[in-house]
Amino acid sequence: MSQDTFNILSELLIDVFEVDDLVPTRATAATDVPGWDSLGNIRFFLSIEQEFGIRFTAGEIGGIKNLGELTDAINAKT
Repeated sequence: MSQDTFNILSELLIDVFEVDDLVPTRATAATDVPGWDSLGNIRFFLSIEQEFGIRFTAGEIGGIKNLGELTDAINAKT
């Protein structure tokens, strides 16, 4: 499930931030993605919550450092 989750997450990232040329890795962080600011973060997490049918607290979101940790957090909730 982890690779499937990562692939879906990568597609959401590319869609939300409109970065078709980005090749996400587990180490990809917000600073690596053009336009990933606080508003973008809200849009991204809303799309994740809708796609996976889960919810994150503000504390959980603040503690996630990269796509690898986000993938693991989604898998823990599903």
